Amino acid sequence: MPKLIFINLPVTDLKRATAFYQAVGAAKNPQFSDDTGSCMVFSETIHTMLLTHDKFRQFTSKPISDAKTTNQVLICISADSRDAVDAMIGQAEAAGGRVDPCPQQDYGFMYGRSFEDPDGHIWEVMWMDPAAVGAGEGETAAA
Repeated sequence: MPKLIFINLPVTDLKRATAFYQAVGAAKNPQFSDDTGSCMVFSETIHTMLLTHDKFRQFTSKPISDAKTTNQVLICISADSRDAVDAMIGQAEAAGGRVDPCPQQDYGFMYGRSFEDPDGHIWEVMWMDPAAVGAGEGETAAA
């Protein structure tokens, strides 16, 4: 069985957050969703748990940060093409997300943009040309 990734995010309005993530291409898994959380499936291995603040507090004693004013994590998801990056950013904008809160990245073989969800969580959407990365071009951008 492949390893699964579950990203847990506190949200202020579960219904609004669920609709937003459906608009950017995630599917809600009703088996793991209730009135305190929505399991949003991006792929067979990547899931985002949208949790009410009360539910999120059950997993940590630390205060919940306001993602609109502080940043604890940047989440990055891959896309199949440059057009797919732009399409997901367009979906996020149409669903009420803030577009490009981080600088756009365009290195030719790698292209990325970002969006912020209604609660302020930042997602980067990135495409990399597998042929160029295999040829070692990625090492220059990372240096």
